Amino acid sequence: MICLILNLLLLSPTHVNLDAQADNGKAPIVEWLTERDHDFQHLRQEHPKTFVFRFKNIDTQPIVLQTVRTSCGCTAATWTEAPIPPGGTGEIEVEYDAYQRGEFSKKIRVFFDRQRKPEILWIRGEVD
Repeated sequence: MICLILNLLLLSPTHVNLDAQADNGKAPIVEWLTERDHDFQHLRQEHPKTFVFRFKNIDTQPIVLQTVRTSCGCTAATWTEAPIPPGGTGEIEVEYDAYQRGEFSKKIRVFFDRQRKPEILWIRGEVD
């Protein structure tokens, strides 16, 4: 009986609609001024490369880039830490260390203070 009630609550239209609004109901707060998927193409081993992702605050209020999480220790990121006013721009500088030979594809998650889900960026290439 308890399982039936829980299933009904979890599958009720109200619950589904609230989740959809929380995830999709808000307008984006940033516009990416660079590509979100950067291909370094071919890198020389042990010669790190850097790419700078740029974005613009398209919201009506200042935003703060809270943190940037990379998928491994081979990728480091620094970013604009000051609040970004409406119409202002910010940067995320990502460096790939290029120590290991072979193809790579690394995911970068960007967390803003006024956005529930992270923005996803990618870097990829091949180390020769």
